[in-house]
Amino acid sequence: MINVKSKDEINLMRHAGAIVRDTLLYLEEKICPGMTTKRLDTLAYEFIKKCGAEPSFLGYQGFPASICVSIDDEVVHGIPTAGRIIEEGQIVSVDVGAYINGFHGDAARTFAIGNVSPEKLRLIRTCEESFFKGVEMVRPGARIGDVSHAIQAHAEGAGYSVVREMIGHGIGREMHEDPNVPNYGQAGRGVRLDVGMAIAIEPMINLGTRYIEILENEWTVATVDGKPSAHYENTVVVTENGCEILTK
Repeated sequence: MINVKSKDEINLMRHAGAIVRDTLLYLEEKICPGMTTKRLDTLAYEFIKKCGAEPSFLGYQGFPASICVSIDDEVVHGIPTAGRIIEEGQIVSVDVGAYINGFHGDAARTFAIGNVSPEKLRLIRTCEESFFKGVEMVRPGARIGDVSHAIQAHAEGAGYSVVREMIGHGIGREMHEDPNVPNYGQAGRGVRLDVGMAIAIEPMINLGTRYIEILENEWTVATVDGKPSAHYENTVVVTENGCEILTK
């Protein structure tokens, strides 16, 4: 069931979205070579709590941290630990959720750490571009497939593969709501978008094959060929004139 949000509910979601945005901006300033992923998680937890919110991910279906930190070939759901050190030349995807006043916000960015190869930088840039190609299709009356196809066409047109098992989702009072928002598909197919629908659009694209595996911790998703992956996400609400990005 799709929960269409009222204007008052969207205002509450704006607050959650702003906290997620600000958390990511704060982490972007702090992240550096030599930092542990656990330290980054602690910084995120303290910042979100200071804003009066709760980390959406902490304890969600048993997830043991406040944010997801996924490095290089890790696609999503990387678990921060005290033994994992962020290194020069890596790309690090950071996924943040915040819950306040009954609503969630959700967004992700992939950060370049120090001197990163042009190959990795282009992957990050194309992932972000793919998100905005999808957002261009968001308007009342459009279909989810229009968004999905636009993401896939841009990513694959640039020579990358699109992860199919991990997808975007509706969002609001729950972190994951209907509808599903794949990053691949056919234009003109799928759920029709309507004013007040809130969705998290989140391309995950790989330098190599699209195929993934779940690591031994039963959370972290990685590419099977060990090549880098990038992730870019925002919470978006459908408006009468198109859409509004709540986490940017």
